[in-house]
Amino acid sequence: MTIRVNGEQIPEEAIRYELDRLVKFYSEYMSSEEMLKQIDALKIRAKEQAIGAKLLISETARLDIKVPADDVDKRFEAMVKKAGGKDVFERIMKERGITTESVRKSIEQGRRVDLLVERITQVVSDPTESEMIEHFKKHADEYKKPERVQARHILIRFDPDKKADKQTSLSRIKEIRQKIKEGADFADQAAAYSDCPSGKKTGGSLGWISRGMTIPEFDNVVFSMKVGELSEVFETPLGFHVIHKIDHDEASEAEFDEVREKIREFLRHSYRGEALTAYVNELKEKAVIEEN
Repeated sequence: MTIRVNGEQIPEEAIRYELDRLVKFYSEYMSSEEMLKQIDALKIRAKEQAIGAKLLISETARLDIKVPADDVDKRFEAMVKKAGGKDVFERIMKERGITTESVRKSIEQGRRVDLLVERITQVVSDPTESEMIEHFKKHADEYKKPERVQARHILIRFDPDKKADKQTSLSRIKEIRQKIKEGADFADQAAAYSDCPSGKKTGGSLGWISRGMTIPEFDNVVFSMKVGELSEVFETPLGFHVIHKIDHDEASEAEFDEVREKIREFLRHSYRGEALTAYVNELKEKAVIEEN
């Protein structure tokens, strides 16, 4: 689908960027299962937000919103530092065909939109206690603590097209499992042999995971194990695994006080979003938007 706003096309990456932002935000408030149910609606919303972003950029030009040069400088310097320094940053820009000037212009444009959004939403009040309680009552299921487990694992990959490679990998992970049964430290074995990045980083630890965060075959095994148990070797599309289950929490109801600040932030974001949406809708009424 091609979308044009006042004759200018919106790039696909702009819509993907908005979708990534929505998924990142709502993942703080929804379970993985709920996110999957909402993904189609989020895709539609991402498209609308990309259109809105284009209109806001045009509006900042019309209003001639200025950004202090030192603001752009600070953000550019922070970007260079995050990339790993000037040399690394310049190499990345060269590889992507990007110039320093274009990066600075992008930062400046983003800040113009930020300042416009601040202007639009500055009159929006924070949610009241009663509004937060009412929201919690209506959406209590969304704030339930999901069933979750804490585990660590070892993964040995293999080439599915090579039978010999698969057999070698199976023998290798069985040998590793036997060493652990005989007293070898799981974390040491994971760090030395696991093909999962968690091996070297955390000794195979996956931290706390809830259903849906891993592939179904892994879920089925880890959620059926007892705490402290070492699994048998099992296969998934990723390879062969061995799991050590550390802890297990059953699903439970959330208390309002536990999620009060999360609700406050969610409603604050929602209210500001409503004000911004109203502003953007006024811009849409004056714009020519084509989808084909």
